[in-house]
Amino acid sequence: MSNFISLKGFTPKVGEGSWMADTARIVGDVETGSKCSFWFGSVIRGDVSSIRLGDRVNVQDNAVIHATFNKSVTSIGNDVSIGHGAMVHGCTIEDEVLVGMNAIIMDNALIKKHVIIAAGAVVLENTICESGWIYGGIPAKPIKKLEGDNLQFFITRTAANYIKYSSWYTQDNANENS
Repeated sequence: MSNFISLKGFTPKVGEGSWMADTARIVGDVETGSKCSFWFGSVIRGDVSSIRLGDRVNVQDNAVIHATFNKSVTSIGNDVSIGHGAMVHGCTIEDEVLVGMNAIIMDNALIKKHVIIAAGAVVLENTICESGWIYGGIPAKPIKKLEGDNLQFFITRTAANYIKYSSWYTQDNANENS
């Protein structure tokens, strides 16, 4: 079975140097930048609206990216990590954001640059998450200011590490990184 499903005249376009697990699926009106990775069980479903991802985005195991028909599109910037089991739905995520495991981001939410959405958090529809904060809880609220090393350690490092991790799965590197 192919990782890609064309639908309604749209064929997914994945950027150069990207990697996909054999169980990842990308459907329809989806375009990604370069060096992205799509992990086991992840689904990027552009069947009802467009989905755009920047460079160096990692969509971890069992995460889902979708939108709402005639209501929202999904736009994700550069150097974004979408954690295991997260649901990203019809929202805008700017550059250098970390979405924690099992977090949910709903339609028309705006996640500004340099934000961490904590594991299990629920960002409600139309919420704006301001730059430089960790948001957590249900509904998600700012819980801690991100400063200096925390920003680099949690956000930028995670995106860079997923480029390294995906290289372990390519045939050329399989033996070198075992």
